[in-house]
Amino acid sequence: MKAFYTDHFVLPLPAGHRFPMEKYSRLRDLVKTLVDIELVEAPAASDTQILYAHDPNYLINIIEGKLSLQAQREIGFPWSEKMVERSRRSAGATVAAALNALEEGIAVNLAGGTHHAYRDMGSGFCVFNDSAIAARVLQREINSKLKIAVIDLDVHQGNGTAAIFQNDSSVFTLSLHGENNFPFKKEQSNLDLGLVDGCDDQAYLSALQQALDQMQSRFKADFLVYLAGADPHEGDRLGRLKISKTGMRLRDEAVFQFAVERNLPVAMSMAGGYGKEIESTVDIHFQTIEIALQYQQQY
Repeated sequence: MKAFYTDHFVLPLPAGHRFPMEKYSRLRDLVKTLVDIELVEAPAASDTQILYAHDPNYLINIIEGKLSLQAQREIGFPWSEKMVERSRRSAGATVAAALNALEEGIAVNLAGGTHHAYRDMGSGFCVFNDSAIAARVLQREINSKLKIAVIDLDVHQGNGTAAIFQNDSSVFTLSLHGENNFPFKKEQSNLDLGLVDGCDDQAYLSALQQALDQMQSRFKADFLVYLAGADPHEGDRLGRLKISKTGMRLRDEAVFQFAVERNLPVAMSMAGGYGKEIESTVDIHFQTIEIALQYQQQY
């Protein structure tokens, strides 16, 4: 299985900034210890690929550093050339994972999951929407008839992804998220299941199975993009849910089992994770990758 990393391109952030950049390098160091995983430096998404999902004026403003201060505040960190480079590579990593998954079954971006980015604006630490870009690359550059499902299990709704694909019957967006969590103005996915604060393993896994069953009855996917956020975990300081490490394992197994049974390739990204202790977030992400590796061997 190939894992694409971007931590060499991590941007410097102001002291006290809440976004946990350190988790990426720690995760890569752990992945290095796994047999049968090839670490690959993430390629940068091209302008053409980004424009499959984003507005040209937005891309120009990003490239030329013309974002307003308000737009930068909405994203959550200031513009810099490193920000542009990392954002390109974060999107490029999911594109590369998607292309590799067509051959090997499962591939992973060790970052990504930037699902709050809209077609014409960034938000919530997300500049380019890597899931949307990867889906569009598959359809524009590989097979125009591919039907793609985005299974978003970050604790925050995938609002940007939902908005980008809102009128597109070739992409199905599924979001299982905290109903009272960010973003406070939700978009309409093809299937949204909002969870109450304090949701436990049993309720979460039941909702996930319900969502997968509903999606299967409504949409016959050829490919899955999976956002495996660590933030539903009980140790997350922003998640508000109470999902145990075992519950997170069962979540991942449910998604990969769904894919394997239908022989669906999976491009996976790590998405969110803001543990009270960074070790707990890295541990959850690493567990997800170990499970992905086990299922990848079944293709």
